[in-house]
Amino acid sequence: MTVESAAATLRVSEIFHSLQGESTRAGLPTVFVRLTGCPLRCNWCDTGYAFSGGETLPLDAILARIAAFGCPTVCVTGGEPLAQANCLALLTALCDTGYSVSLETSGALDISAVDPRVARIVDLKAPDSGESAKNRWENLDLLHPGDEIKIVLASRADYDWAKSVLAGRQFAVRFPVLLSPVWDTLPPAQLAEWILQDRLPVRMQLQMHKTIWGNQRGK
Repeated sequence: MTVESAAATLRVSEIFHSLQGESTRAGLPTVFVRLTGCPLRCNWCDTGYAFSGGETLPLDAILARIAAFGCPTVCVTGGEPLAQANCLALLTALCDTGYSVSLETSGALDISAVDPRVARIVDLKAPDSGESAKNRWENLDLLHPGDEIKIVLASRADYDWAKSVLAGRQFAVRFPVLLSPVWDTLPPAQLAEWILQDRLPVRMQLQMHKTIWGNQRGK
């Protein structure tokens, strides 16, 4: 880590140790670094507390807090972590330290400068999110097999939109596509039935952490 990157600061909402509740890493003990700030306002967002506040920390202090948990897997999330330019330095420093690193991003911001060792979980926004116009479709051409796409669905209209996107872009053959029902809005059994009926080449996922702890901050 260079002197310049060590001196970099980030606004951090929280750092905590939990089980990964989503993606193909679901169930893995993981250290989460939730950065403050997001340019989107999804209708179903469950981390609105990360839009503001938090504390400003230098990169070496963030790395020290992560190391204290003794966990090899780290997820950088938000908010929208890429809204802070120094997120890129954090991701590279984590990879250089030897962590298995994932990034949860809305897909509204350019991912081209993200360290290629990072698994990028890109959250495409369906219409009911209210933010589908901000999907940066160019990001899809930058993904590699270690990356994933997540689409959160609130309704049948969202599901039909996702099905159309899958049919038109054929990216499910390149990397995992995960469909999630909005918590307490779209019944999981209903989404499961639609996926099975249409034989979609996707994985359905639930938010494991909410099943275990409910909608509890820091879990």
